[in-house]
Amino acid sequence: MTYRANPIRVVYLGGLGRSGTTLLERLLGEVPGVTALGEVVHLWERGVLAEELCGCGTAFPACAFWRQVGERAFGGWSRGHARRILALRHKVDRTRRITHIAHRDLAEYTQAYKLVYEAADAPVVIDSSKHASLACCLLAAGVDLRIVHVVRDPRAVAHSWGKAVTRPEDGRPMTRWGPARTAIHWAAQNAAMELLPGRGARVVRVRYEDLLDAPVDTFAALLGQLGLAAGPDFPFLEGHTAWLGPTHTVSGNPMRFHVGRVELRRDDSWVPGMPEGHRRLVNALTLPLRARYGYCGATA
Repeated sequence: MTYRANPIRVVYLGGLGRSGTTLLERLLGEVPGVTALGEVVHLWERGVLAEELCGCGTAFPACAFWRQVGERAFGGWSRGHARRILALRHKVDRTRRITHIAHRDLAEYTQAYKLVYEAADAPVVIDSSKHASLACCLLAAGVDLRIVHVVRDPRAVAHSWGKAVTRPEDGRPMTRWGPARTAIHWAAQNAAMELLPGRGARVVRVRYEDLLDAPVDTFAALLGQLGLAAGPDFPFLEGHTAWLGPTHTVSGNPMRFHVGRVELRRDDSWVPGMPEGHRRLVNALTLPLRARYGYCGATA
């Protein structure tokens, strides 16, 4: 028997990786009544099967929070069930299917997410899975979804994807992309996000640069648009400084493990560090949406 909670609201963070979604999720997770779950799309592979670390630093199977979620949702985590959800993901949850997401296995696939959200037992949960296709699946299944479309200058994103970053879970290097591949993915993922309002989605867009330039004002405006009442002040956010507590996020960049003080400063290392040829290539491949989001200046 599965656990049934009252209907909850899901705030879904979408966009391409290295755009600031993990930072925004950590900030939202500090709001009372909000629980950050991380990239739930990777829960089955990286949590259940690979047994990677939860954001609290404990291996997924040993984390009391996730053990309780698994018990409530499915009567416990099952490797066979995780493989089933992964198989469904490869059939149902595809970017190319956004214009026609209907599939005979859609209900089974999305039910697993619904049960996880409900079992988190919070009024609002954050899913930072990013993929527009998963958001589309959840919308089609009737999930109460608020989507935050997080964008960042594609040149900065490309520069970040080219850096060598070590995965704290196992010490292995994180995936690296070249500028052309990053630019194509940036354009495709953000174009897919642009389709969601046409599917009935409530979408709010946030620029990484605005969040880092004016953290308090940008964050307060976002909470208002999401209907999350947090009062006029945020005890965890003062000026360009945030204080982050422990969290139980599955998957994401290394910042999900950070606890304590963090300085909110935008990373513009791409401006002096990106080769001119790479910059021209990214500019050419991302121009229409780059202009739409206000990134046509030299360092916009």
